[in-house]
Amino acid sequence: MRMHRPGRPEDLPDAGVLWARWAALAVATWNAEEEQERFRHGYWLGDGDHDLRYDDGACSRWVLIRAGGDRAVLFGQDDAGKVGRYRPPIDVLAGAPEWVRTEHLHDLLARGRVECVYWFEDGSWHRAPYPDDLHDDGLDCGIGHLTSRDRAVEAICALFEFDDDCEGAVEACERFFAHAERGTVTGEVVRAFADEVFRIRTAYELLWPKAPTARSETDLAAMTALVRWR
Repeated sequence: MRMHRPGRPEDLPDAGVLWARWAALAVATWNAEEEQERFRHGYWLGDGDHDLRYDDGACSRWVLIRAGGDRAVLFGQDDAGKVGRYRPPIDVLAGAPEWVRTEHLHDLLARGRVECVYWFEDGSWHRAPYPDDLHDDGLDCGIGHLTSRDRAVEAICALFEFDDDCEGAVEACERFFAHAERGTVTGEVVRAFADEVFRIRTAYELLWPKAPTARSETDLAAMTALVRWR
């Protein structure tokens, strides 16, 4: 199912499922050296273990935060969004509970770094009301590829330049996302996936980007923990 523009709360999967897919992409592209960099793009774990980041390096920047008690906040910005240019300005925190209104988020909003905010509470996503003539809030272009497993698989296959001729590629990616969504990712699962990606990329001479490599048991433990919602 394709998303609406602007996005609607019902377009988003359960927060735990969204976290699992996002984290699976972060694990799939894990690089221990890049984890220490302050400025980067792609998918990665933010400060601590309670938030995930995504930056496409061009026009889309997003954060998913675990807020405790099965609550979550999703916020970000995509150049396709029209919220920041809408007049009169839209209060994207209208109706948001106090736990959403963090000092950090207010600072990002004030600097124009956020134009889209959704929050998850009591099993459902919510957002501020939008004017009827707002055409897009950037949600679909930003993270639409995480709203279904099929789209997530397409995204990771594109990331590794897998096409229909790469035998076993789609199946390997589907298995990895299935493990992530079920919460059954282990060090062995991560290693098996990395090995399979390396095998396929080598067989089809896909030399860039680099295949995921677990450099140590410490890396494996961090990668595995990353995928868990709780």
